[in-house]
Amino acid sequence: MNHLLILLFTCCIPYLSNGIEFNYPAVFNFGDSNSDTGDLVAGVGDNLDPPNGQTYFKGPSGRFCDGRLIVDFLIDAMDLPFLNAYLEALGVPNFRKGCNFAAAGSTILPPTPNSVSPFSFGIQVAQFFRFKSRVLQLQSKSRRFNKYLPDEDYFSQGLYMFDIGQNDLAGSFYSKSYDQIVASIPLVLIEFEAGIKKLYDQGARNFWVHNTGPLGCLPQNIAKFGTDPSKLDALGCVAAHNKASNIFNLQLHALVTKLQAQYLDANITHIDIFTIKSNLIANFSKYGPPLNYNSQVACGQTKTINGSSITTTVCNDTTEYVNWDGIHYTEAANQHIASQILTGKFSDPPFADKMPFLLNLKF
Repeated sequence: MNHLLILLFTCCIPYLSNGIEFNYPAVFNFGDSNSDTGDLVAGVGDNLDPPNGQTYFKGPSGRFCDGRLIVDFLIDAMDLPFLNAYLEALGVPNFRKGCNFAAAGSTILPPTPNSVSPFSFGIQVAQFFRFKSRVLQLQSKSRRFNKYLPDEDYFSQGLYMFDIGQNDLAGSFYSKSYDQIVASIPLVLIEFEAGIKKLYDQGARNFWVHNTGPLGCLPQNIAKFGTDPSKLDALGCVAAHNKASNIFNLQLHALVTKLQAQYLDANITHIDIFTIKSNLIANFSKYGPPLNYNSQVACGQTKTINGSSITTTVCNDTTEYVNWDGIHYTEAANQHIASQILTGKFSDPPFADKMPFLLNLKF
């Protein structure tokens, strides 16, 4: 058995908590490529080519990964079907159990002309309200759509998940100084808070917020910004990127704590993704270049560079790697991260010691 899979199976089997029920009738997800199940590809009419999707879906699924994402494993643990992308019109999408508004490249702040995705957090929230309004309109006219659309009370009883903010930081390093990036974080979180408030005011009560991972450990960032060894931290990651991630996460956690005190009738859970991913990277050496990233040749592609044909082949060994394509994690890593989330040890409020019954994981 390979090293990463051994690491996967050594984590604890989680139970359920009083606060985290895991029996939500529906899930509504907002985010970027870490949880995008096809929105960007459908929304901008783009193509996501093989080998994406090769491990689980046996072909591109709209996910920037060789297989399943963290959100897929979490949804599966809740015994719910994978979330359909809001903008995906084909494949007989079913939104009975929720909807995914996350789109790769999305930021919390409004998009700029150079943004990868036009579907910023504010747009995603607006899309949700359009979705909810349309659902209620259709359900009021006929119950023949009941098989495909959530009931009205699903919107108040459902879980609202968020994994966004990475691109607000990562993209800024190409044009701004470290001090400028850190100074912009409060503005980013004001925008995030505004979206949460809108959802709360419309009846959302169950919130699940992921902080951002260690950006400096992404192979793409190491290749671009980590050529000077003095700029790397103890993990071999770009120190400035990870410091910015930590500052963002401290302020995000403070915001979640504020919202927990402000909205006493809501369940708001903060998940420390940064620590989970950092622990994984610290205990597994094969995460960075030159092992699984080439800035000139995308995963699985062949190109001629300086007269030589170059093919990236490491995508065939995805269970041996934490990173898939320089930015996104492999299915094997996502599986480990999800199982760590479900231990309850990395959440605020924690639920590791309050679990009344066993959660039967399918992975």
